[in-house]
Amino acid sequence: MRTADEPILRARDLTKVYRRGASEVRAVDGIDLDVASGELMAIMGRSGSGKTTLLDLLGCLLRPTSGELEIDGVSVIGASDGELATIRRERIGFVFQEFNLIPTLTAVENVLLPLRYGPRRPDGKRRAAELLDLVGLTERGTHRPTELSGGEQQRVAIARSLVNDPAVILADEPTGELDSSSAATIFELFHSLNRTFGLTVVIVSHDANVAHYVERVVAIRDGKTSSETMRKLRDQGDGAAESGAEGHDDPATHVFEELMMLDSAGRLQVPKEVRERYGIGDRVHMEETADGLLLRPVVGAEAPVRRLAPADEPPARKVGRLGRLVNRVRGRG
Repeated sequence: MRTADEPILRARDLTKVYRRGASEVRAVDGIDLDVASGELMAIMGRSGSGKTTLLDLLGCLLRPTSGELEIDGVSVIGASDGELATIRRERIGFVFQEFNLIPTLTAVENVLLPLRYGPRRPDGKRRAAELLDLVGLTERGTHRPTELSGGEQQRVAIARSLVNDPAVILADEPTGELDSSSAATIFELFHSLNRTFGLTVVIVSHDANVAHYVERVVAIRDGKTSSETMRKLRDQGDGAAESGAEGHDDPATHVFEELMMLDSAGRLQVPKEVRERYGIGDRVHMEETADGLLLRPVVGAEAPVRRLAPADEPPARKVGRLGRLVNRVRGRG
């Protein structure tokens, strides 16, 4: 079992490879990640970067091709389908972009739904009512999804994710279907749940505003972790940072520090725009100096080139009757 100082989620060299014939896509490519108990963090990246695949691996919705994954101190590698279902039901709460509420059920009944597939709780209805009150929907318990706004539906989904007292909440683009005002409400709700109850939350999002509500943002690029941004208290000028709950939660008192990440093999991802800015090709000089490590471009090294994936390769040119007609019009035959 997990000790108090061990992460609640621990991934080492986690990989997910999809193969199609002779080609393969490394959707997640050797990621190392720790999520501490009580942490509120976000995973960000462009479309196709691998962030949702990573969340699906962390949530046991997908099996990794290779690597190690522990949830609440227990390895899930080699677990049976039934064991993974139990972990998902009892240890993980899911929040999805499209809410995934049952349209014929009321808000209370949707919150109760996970209890139908596990040990029954005699206090289930009271628990569901408490959770709806917690997310600010006390008066909406008898309403069906079509009678709720998008933001209200997502709050019902968050209440549902909490009904089994999970070890961690995994939220996949929870504001993707919402306007900016409703999105801020959802981020504030996650922040409040984390601060009040010590809830562990991992949010996958494309919304840069999420950084103002979490302690850490891990950026994913090409299936690898590329950087980590930490939200830190601003120095007040006397060498001391702002303290106290009020200062800690005020975005104006914070600064953001971005760190480049190394995986377990010591590999470093340098962002494409940085490589292009400094003319970095496929090799760099690394020197130890009094101030640390210095990386310098290698003169004459091959410049970064975007290579087309097999699916992007242009089709072989075929000249049919239409092509011959075009050539005659152009005077080529």
